[in-house]
Amino acid sequence: MPLRLKRLLMIFAPLLLLPILALAILSATARRPSNLGVTAGKLLPCPASPNAVSTQSDSPEHHIEPLTFTEEPAVAWKRLHAALKTLARVTVITERDDYLHAEATSRLFRFVDDVEFVLDSESKQIHFRSASRVGHSDMGANRARMEAVRTEFERLAADGAT
Repeated sequence: MPLRLKRLLMIFAPLLLLPILALAILSATARRPSNLGVTAGKLLPCPASPNAVSTQSDSPEHHIEPLTFTEEPAVAWKRLHAALKTLARVTVITERDDYLHAEATSRLFRFVDDVEFVLDSESKQIHFRSASRVGHSDMGANRARMEAVRTEFERLAADGAT
């Protein structure tokens, strides 16, 4: 390898690796939020950044439709669990009769998104929120994940599975 090329590599290789290292450190230092959960039937609002979606958001950028069901709430809740089990790298952290918190981990940098669900038995809806812990943009990952949950939830209903 010519000496000039070696010098260029020695100068630019660290500059190219810095953003990768920064993302890895950011991912490794992110901690679970302490304020997750339901307050008066509501999940936390979405942050101002475009890396979250919620069925309870008024913002068009963040809003997504809730899951709806016609069967008994407990059956729909079981179906939600079954739908979540089909997703890769999703771990349930907290689970109650009407609330579920899971963590979804990205493949590359191991970024964690917090995914929450709350069962509204009266309206026969399951509200949810999916938000990245760090960063500004998620390149649509949270919306895509929640639409995948919806698709599986509806497929299971059509198949009569719980």
